[in-house]
Parts: sequence; structure tokens; C-alpha cells
Amino acid sequence: MSGSVVLLVTSPRLPAGVLTAEAWDLVRAHPVFTAAATPQSDALAAAGASVSVLTSAFVDTLLTAVATHGTVVWLAAPDGDEDLARELGLRLAREPGLAALELVHGSWDPPGARLLDVVTVMDRLMHPSEGDPWKRAQTHASLAPFLLEESYELYDAISSDDPPAVREELGDVLLQVVLHARLAEETSDFTIDDVAGDLVAKLIRRNPHVFADTEVGGIDEIIANWEQIKKAEKARGSSVDGVALSQPALALAAKLLQRVSRAGLDVPPPDPSTLGGRLFAAVAEARASDEDAEAALREAALRYMEAVRAAEER
Repeated sequence: MSGSVVLLVTSPRLPAGVLTAEAWDLVRAHPVFTAAATPQSDALAAAGASVSVLTSAFVDTLLTAVATHGTVVWLAAPDGDEDLARELGLRLAREPGLAALELVHGSWDPPGARLLDVVTVMDRLMHPSEGDPWKRAQTHASLAPFLLEESYELYDAISSDDPPAVREELGDVLLQVVLHARLAEETSDFTIDDVAGDLVAKLIRRNPHVFADTEVGGIDEIIANWEQIKKAEKARGSSVDGVALSQPALALAAKLLQRVSRAGLDVPPPDPSTLGGRLFAAVAEARASDEDAEAALREAALRYMEAVRAAEER
């Protein structure tokens, strides 16, 4: 066997130069070839590796270099250089004595790495001159209805037990988060990194049984700790401060009842002689039976919808 061509694949989502020890040994010991200058190739060259950028005759040049050096490294482009790998593989299948073909992963995407792609694509979409005019024209207020709509569609997918739909709708909700954060970068002086950083800090703070030495006896204690920590953080003047007022009315009533119960208060319900009072009483009755009034009414409405369709078909 004359030598080897090593296809070195690296993650474009990690900083250039972050490679395994095996990869660094390879690029320091053998000549490196690539199809275009990239931050990765620049980092290797800056570290003393012999890096050559080829513009044509990739396979022939590599095999010639193998005859001279024994082993050469091909630094794959971010898209993987599938065409070159295919052409080289076919050539070596026909002439196996020319060289061996090896694949080495110099780095891997860490979990969550594709989120960096989301941020990159959003930056392109929000570019002042080359981006999407519609997205650039949006505000937090104009996007708010879409956030509700996408959340409802995700809820429907979950209720339908449809994992592919859940996956898609989660992406649509993520789009709203990233777009709002990108708008804020230009208007409110915070970024997606600030949003993520705040979330990480909150999760660590509110889960001391995982990130600290707090001992808990079960889920009830975990919930109680979460609420206690949250209360200390928010320093609210009322037990009902912070309740989302834009949520559906039945869910709003249920949340208010939950807050009042946790606070140990005894507050009379609204006047039952009014329609609102009677609806509120129904929510209280559902909560006392450990039922979800919002979900129950939704289920009844869906059954009614099916009955309408059946009537129309008769």
C-alpha cells in the first residue's frame, strides 16, 4: 500500500482550531490540503501546519502527494465535500493499490449546536440590506399574535400525540423566540445570549436539589422549593402578581384560584348571579375535582365540532 488519504471532518459550529489530539497530531505530521481557505484552515496554518488550497484536480493532486509523502490530510469543507469523497472512493475502488482512505472526526457538534445555525440564519434574514423586509418590519407587538398561534398549534400537536407535528411546531415556537430576541438586539439592548444566560441562571437557582446540596423528599417538595425561590426572586406585593392576563379566561380563573389556594387565602368568588360568576364557579368546581376546566371545555367543543360535521353529512 502506497500510503493514506485521511479525510478530516470538523464541526463548523466550534471555534476554529478546537480539534482532538489525534487530529492535531495528523495535521502537524502530514501535509494538509483543502478546497478553500476557511477559519479552520487558517487556524491550522497559524499553528504551523502545512496547508495548501487546491482549486482543481483534487483527487489527482492528493494521490500524487501520497506518492511523495506517504500520508496526506484532506480538510473537509463544512458541507463535508461529498463529491470529492465519492470520486476518491471510486478511484481507489478501481485502483486499491494507490492509497488507503481513512475518515477522522477532528471535532463533533456538541448537543444543541444546531441552535447556532438558527442564530446565523436569523442574522442573515435580519440583514439591513440583504435580509427579509417583512421580518425587519416587525415589532414585539406585531409578532405577539403569531406566538400565541404557534403555541396553540403546538398544543394541538401534543394533544393529537403526533411526534412529527410536535417536532415541527416546536421549531415554529423556537422561531418566535429567536426572532423576538433578534429584534431586541436592535431595539432593547439584549441578545439571544442574554435570554439563554438568564434561563440557565434561573434553572440552576431554582433547582438546588440538582445543582446544590438541597435534599428533597419528592416532587411535592421540589415544587414547593421552586415556588419559594420564585417568590423570593420576584418580591411581589400580591399572590396574584405576575399572572398572565392574556391567557384564555378559563385558564386565567384556574390560575387565580391556584394562587389564592397556595397563599392560604379565603376570598369569596365573583357574584354567581352573573354569567361570569357562574363560569368562575364552574372553574372552581373543576379545580376541586382535580380537573382542567380549559381542557374540558376544549374537549367538549371538539366533540361538538365532530357532531356538526356528522350532521352536515346526513
